[in-house]
Amino acid sequence: QVQLVESGGGLVQPGGSLRLSCAASGLALDYHAIDWFHQAPGKEREEISCISGDGSTYYKDSVKGRFTISRDNAKNTVYLQMNRLKPEDTAVYYCAVRGYDCGVVVGPGLNYWGRGTQVTVLS
Repeated sequence: QVQLVESGGGLVQPGGSLRLSCAASGLALDYHAIDWFHQAPGKEREEISCISGDGSTYYKDSVKGRFTISRDNAKNTVYLQMNRLKPEDTAVYYCAVRGYDCGVVVGPGLNYWGRGTQVTVLS
């Protein structure tokens, strides 16, 4: 059974940093693309970053230059380093595995999500 577990969320002051982790079991992340999404209260879930199996990355403009995605295949974990956090970054953050390349969703056979971790940036 595949499980993705996010951790590292919390409460932080504006300008602060957090590092989110997405640990996988039942699935080797090595060749998969890992997405990070966030969902703010009352808003739709949106993708903010992705790292492909080949290591290429994607960032939504709103987080570019502040967030860094990385992976540790030995630990089967993907990280999202979030710096210079803003109140508008407040959301539940989810990781997902949906394919092998960022922007290419395989379909129902490869569609795994974690339960999310809350990030709150005080305003």
